[in-house]
Amino acid sequence: MQIIQTPVGNMEVFCYLVYDETTMEGILIDPAGDTDRLLKILQEKGVKLKYIVNTHGHADHTCGNDRLREATGAKVVMHALDDVFFQRPESKAFTRMMGFENSSPADIQVQDGDELSFGNLTMRFLHTPGHTPGACCILIDGNLFTGDTLFVGAVGRTDLPGASFDELLRSLETKIITLPPETIVWPGHDYGDRPHSTVGHEMKTNPYITDFITEND
Repeated sequence: MQIIQTPVGNMEVFCYLVYDETTMEGILIDPAGDTDRLLKILQEKGVKLKYIVNTHGHADHTCGNDRLREATGAKVVMHALDDVFFQRPESKAFTRMMGFENSSPADIQVQDGDELSFGNLTMRFLHTPGHTPGACCILIDGNLFTGDTLFVGAVGRTDLPGASFDELLRSLETKIITLPPETIVWPGHDYGDRPHSTVGHEMKTNPYITDFITEND
């Protein structure tokens, strides 16, 4: 398995190309713009794109969906709750206010625990609401792509429509810190002191875990 982490778009979202080196079939996680550059990377690496995967529905993470889908034929994947939530008129209005174009509905809606395969790899979707109703982390062979649920040393905002701080803490407690400590954390933005981390490191150093979840353990 190969992972290429690259910042894209005007909000410096981390997009991830993950592919199987045997079959050269892969996915893009959160293609948040700079689609020409992403298409060039796919061409240079010789990767056939099977899925465009969104960790959540905010436009700064989804604004490359439609063009990449048209250019590659890949299917867009999103949790069902966010796919519905971000197609609502008020959500579309908020997206336009933020200066983004709205993305079309997903081709595949997933639920907690669903799995999809590409090449010889399998990704499992962990529903981690809090930042958005349908936020997901994506687990692939010991690598956890956390979107805006968990950053290095921080967590995603919970002051936006559909967000909940209490839900986010429950997601961290029940879905993330229960994973093996060596699980590699690949966040949705480069907000910490390093571009990736581990579950074990975040359990020791992330104040949203140490102060709100494990302080009484």
